[in-house]
Amino acid sequence: MRSIKPFSKSVFSSSLLLISHWAMAQDAHHLMSEQAAIIPTHLADQSVPEHSTHALAQAHPLAMNSQQIHDHRKEHGGQIYSTTIVDNKWLSDENGSGTVKSKLETRIGSDEHKIVIQAHMDKHQAEYAQYDAKVLYSRMISDFWDVQAGLGYGSEKLKLDHQSTDTEETLSGVVGLHGLAPYFFETDAYLYLGQDDFVGLSLETERDVLLTQKLILKPYLEMHMLFNDASKYAQKTGLSQAMLGLETRYEISKKIMPYIDIAYEYNKGNEATPWQDAAAADQGWLYGAGLRFVF
Repeated sequence: MRSIKPFSKSVFSSSLLLISHWAMAQDAHHLMSEQAAIIPTHLADQSVPEHSTHALAQAHPLAMNSQQIHDHRKEHGGQIYSTTIVDNKWLSDENGSGTVKSKLETRIGSDEHKIVIQAHMDKHQAEYAQYDAKVLYSRMISDFWDVQAGLGYGSEKLKLDHQSTDTEETLSGVVGLHGLAPYFFETDAYLYLGQDDFVGLSLETERDVLLTQKLILKPYLEMHMLFNDASKYAQKTGLSQAMLGLETRYEISKKIMPYIDIAYEYNKGNEATPWQDAAAADQGWLYGAGLRFVF
C-alpha cells in the first residue's frame, strides 16, 4: 500500500497539469475570436482586392479596357526617330595630291524598321567627282543585327583625253547586313547585283576606343571586292579597293566632332577594255583631317 500512494499522487498531479493547459488554450482561442470580430470593415476589404477590381471593371469597362490594351511599344523602342550624319574629309597622299571625301547618312524609323539613305562623293585632284547613293529598307533580325535591302546608284565622269569625256552610270540591287560584330566592331556588309553583269561586295568595319570621354580613337577597315564587271570602264576583279586607317577625333559635343586621319590605301586599277587601257595598281599612305556633324 505504501508503494501505491506515491504513484497515485503523481497521476493526480499530472491530470491537474493537463487540465490547466487545456483551460488556457480555450481562453486564448476565445480572445482571438473576439479580436477578429472587432476588426474594422475597411481593413477586412483589403484582404480581397480582386472583388474591388471586379467591381471597378463592371462600373467602368472602357477605362479597364484602355488600360489592358495600352500599347507599350513606344516605351520599348517603337518610337519613330531620325538621325543624320554629315562627314567631310580632306586627304593628301605621299605625292601631295589631294582628295576630298564627303558622306551623308540619314536613318528614319524605329528600332525594328528603318529607312536608310546613304550618299558618297569622292573628288580626286585633277579628276571629276564620283558619286554613289543607296536607299535601303532595314529590318532588325536580332539584338545586334539588321538585314537591309534596296537600290544603289553610281555616277562617274571620266576624262578620256584632253577634249572628250564620258559619264558612266550604274544601277544595282543591294542586300546586306548592318550591326555590331564581336568585340564591338560596327560592321556594314553589302552585296551588289547590277547591270552589265556587275557583282560586287563591300565591307566596312570600325570600332571606337575611348582614351577619355571626348578623345576617341577609331581604327577602321574598308574593302571592295569585284567578282564580275562587263561594263565599258570596268575595274580589275578581285580585291579592287582597300583602306586601313586610324581616326583620332575630339568630340566638342555629340553633334560636332573634328578629327585627324591616317590611312593606307590600295587600288587594283582598271581592266583593259575597248574603251580604256589597263591601269596598274596604286597604293600608298594618306594623311588628312575631317569634320563630322550629327543632327
